[in-house]
Amino acid sequence: MKKLLSFTCLAVLGMTSINASAAIVLDRTRAVYPGGAKSISLNIKNESQKLPYLAQAWMEDAQGQKISSPFVVLPPVQRVDANQKSIVRIASVPAIDALPKDRESIYYFNLREIPPKSEKSNVMQIAVQSKIKLFYRPEAIIPERGAVWQDQVTITKQGTTLKVNNPTPYYITYVGLAHPKGKEKTAIKGFSAFMVSPKSEMSATIPEALPDQFIISYVNDYGGYMDITYQCSANVCRAVKSE
Repeated sequence: MKKLLSFTCLAVLGMTSINASAAIVLDRTRAVYPGGAKSISLNIKNESQKLPYLAQAWMEDAQGQKISSPFVVLPPVQRVDANQKSIVRIASVPAIDALPKDRESIYYFNLREIPPKSEKSNVMQIAVQSKIKLFYRPEAIIPERGAVWQDQVTITKQGTTLKVNNPTPYYITYVGLAHPKGKEKTAIKGFSAFMVSPKSEMSATIPEALPDQFIISYVNDYGGYMDITYQCSANVCRAVKSE
């Protein structure tokens, strides 16, 4: 969307140049806020070698509305000098006690860079914005380190539709499908990522019908992609758990 906007502006403004390169970057692609914590810290960096930037941060709810409860961002705006690092804190307020204690809740952290005013004329500057998921994980469901719960999910094949049942208290995001090929795999092109809410069931459309064994990839707490092999019987598929 931003690339389309850039080219449109360029066509209209003729000789006007556009600066759309990102400077303020975040150290992760998702965050988990553990129950009982007063705050968590996210690291940011200004990758510009010459210019200072402002970093503006805020929280949104699941509907994309800006919020100041049950989480606040500190500081909401800060200056980050060229090639320097800084920290953004996400802190909870008392309203967090009203969130469900038996499952995760989802929010979104936003980070927008604000460039310094250009000294050149006819320059359009675009503020690049990052948006990541933040999962609030109540104390009662914080797992042991290294625990895997994604293999508890049951998947039912219905032609080019997958019916995904997630009995766990966690959100699970799926990012890929593949055919097993010995110790390797062949990715299925055209797969669209989707997220399953805690203790819920949903249907997802896939590019092609799957065989009785397939690999599905999910995103772990650290933003890494992990594979699980599924074996099907009468179209009901369960994870092949490692011994």
